[in-house]
Parts: sequence; structure tokens; C-alpha cells
Amino acid sequence: MISSRFSKRILTNLSRLLVVLFFLAVWEFAARNWVDPMFISPPSKVFGNLGNLLARPGFVPALKSLILELVIAFVISVAIGLSLGLLIGLRRTTHTLAMSIVLLLYGTPQITILPIVMLVAGVGFASKVVFGVTHGFFPVLLTVCSSLQGVKPIYHRAALTMGASPWLKFRYILLPFMLPSLISSLKLAMVASMLGVLLAELFASTQGIGFFTHQFTETFDATSLFGLVSLAVVIAVGFNSILSMIELRFLKR
Repeated sequence: MISSRFSKRILTNLSRLLVVLFFLAVWEFAARNWVDPMFISPPSKVFGNLGNLLARPGFVPALKSLILELVIAFVISVAIGLSLGLLIGLRRTTHTLAMSIVLLLYGTPQITILPIVMLVAGVGFASKVVFGVTHGFFPVLLTVCSSLQGVKPIYHRAALTMGASPWLKFRYILLPFMLPSLISSLKLAMVASMLGVLLAELFASTQGIGFFTHQFTETFDATSLFGLVSLAVVIAVGFNSILSMIELRFLKR
């Protein structure tokens, strides 16, 4: 059984690696034969230039700032999403009244509130974190609400009959129901938070990654720009891998 699971995991990882290598091969071929190198740089050149990119003054601190903004936005997103999810999802009345408003806000393009975020939080670290939070808490909120509404009424009645305290009810009934979906939603929240942070970096930043992005774009430095994008992808994949390991651990338990 263990050997079968191990072999399946190796096959899955190998398939993912082959997909990535195929994508890089297509990118390399297209950049060298079909596309103007001013707009798209081949991966061999992009990865070969990473050392020079990291050596640029201020670039590494900008990356560190991006990671810090992402982590803070993600943690706050999970806290807000979980709290509001429990508040809205525990009772059917609040769920009926509030979910229409939540879905309306979720369907509103977040970029429209960026000027308000900039007005309130300023142009800097705080606005990026806030915009990351406005993107990140919705997946957690919606998942928690949906999971809690899926708990059968008989479990609520059983807990009430046995005199379970709110904490015991949450610990042994509600948490097991929503935990698998909640952990999966954390990956969506991470991606959404990073999207919000990066958008704020582009539109509400006078320094950091947003500054370098504008600089590389305006000077048609495709090699550095694709290197920056590649590093952002590595950061996102790294966080996603950590959350996947946490998910596997909890699902096994």
C-alpha cells in the first residue's frame, strides 16, 4: 500500500516536471524563432541573467518586502475569512441575510476599490497588505460558510441534547466538517492575496517590485522583466507547496 502511494506520487511529480520542461522548451523555441526578442526573452537567457538581476541595488530588499507583504496579507485574510465565515455560517438566518451581500462584494472587480485603499492606507506597505487582504479573505469566508451549512441538523441536536459547550461542538462536530475544505481554500487565499499584493505593487508603489516592473517595461528590458516574473512564480509555488504539505498531513490525520 505504501509502495503504491509512493510510486503514484513519483509518477505525479514526474508528470509535472515533464509539463514544465515542455513549456520551457516551447518558450525557448518561440522566443528564438517566432517572437521579437525585445518583447520576449528565452528562458536560457532569463535564468542566466538572474544573478545580475539579484545584484541590482534594492532588488533583494524589494523581494523581501514582497514576501513580507504576502505573508501578512495571507495571515490576516485567513483570520478575517474564518471569523466572518463562522459568524455568517453558524446560523441559517445570518447565512440567508448576509450571503447575498458577500457574493455581491465578491463579484465586484477589486481593482475598482484600489483608489479608496490608496486614499485610506496611503501609497506604501499598508496599501499593498490591505489590497492583498481584500482579495484573500473571500475564498476562506465562502468555504467556511459552505462547509458549516453542510452539517446535518441531527448533529446540532445531538450536541444540544448532550449538553456540549460551544467549544466542544466546534471542536468535535464543526471543525472536522470544514477542515478539509478550509485547508484547500488556503491555497486559493494565498494565490488571491498574492494577486492583490502584486496589483497594488504595480499601481500603488513608488519603490519595490512595482518600481522595478515599471522600470523594466519602460526600458524594454524583457530579460529582467521575465526574470522578475519567474521569481514571483517561484515564491507563489513555494508557498503553495508548503500549504500542500500541510494539507496532506491534516488529511492523513
